[in-house]
Amino acid sequence: MANFNGQTAVITGGAQGIGLATAKRFIEDGCEVMIWDVDEKMGLEASKELKCQFLKVDQTENDLVEEATKKTIQLMKKIDILVCSAGIAGPTFSTWDYPIEEWSKVFNVNVNGVFYCNKHVVKTMRDNGYGRIINIASIAGKEGNPNASAYSASKAAVIALTKSLGKETADHDIAVNCITPATAKTRILDQVSQEFIDYMISKIPRNRFVKVEEIASLITFLASKENSFTTA
Repeated sequence: MANFNGQTAVITGGAQGIGLATAKRFIEDGCEVMIWDVDEKMGLEASKELKCQFLKVDQTENDLVEEATKKTIQLMKKIDILVCSAGIAGPTFSTWDYPIEEWSKVFNVNVNGVFYCNKHVVKTMRDNGYGRIINIASIAGKEGNPNASAYSASKAAVIALTKSLGKETADHDIAVNCITPATAKTRILDQVSQEFIDYMISKIPRNRFVKVEEIASLITFLASKENSFTTA
């Protein structure tokens, strides 16, 4: 177990899935957690269950993310850890049929939203001389999944953003990393077809979905003080 006593964390999309599992793990390890989520009902339920704080945040709006960052610092005094878990899959279409409005929606959440969160939170980490950022990308960002061009391209952008920011902050005790998990069985699968789900399982060597608790374990190390070298 990591020791997060005295540390604070913001987890976007923390009301469900990978974000919720990570929030649980952090709290068990002594961290004070603030959940950011656009779903107010689920966010309040999660914060009640975990006995942590919650802010309703639409990460596609830069001003709202900046405001949430300031409010979080007022409530928790500092932000040591940021986990960007919020994201959407978008529908499954061939690239030539992919609806423009759906493409924009995926990029607004998965790329612009992650950028805004990284942008504003890393400023306070630089001021404090310490921080850990973990962005959740996907194996799709490395491999490119058929009929998921928007999701694949958006996750590739998250990987590149992470590499850039990690190199920009390497002269501080700030580590910026992303993970590229295989498919986890979360509500994001409700957005895609059964055919696509079957395809994803066929590509996984263990022939099963990854558990959100397994992903949370990896995030826990990357967010810890022990991860003092690996960045970008």
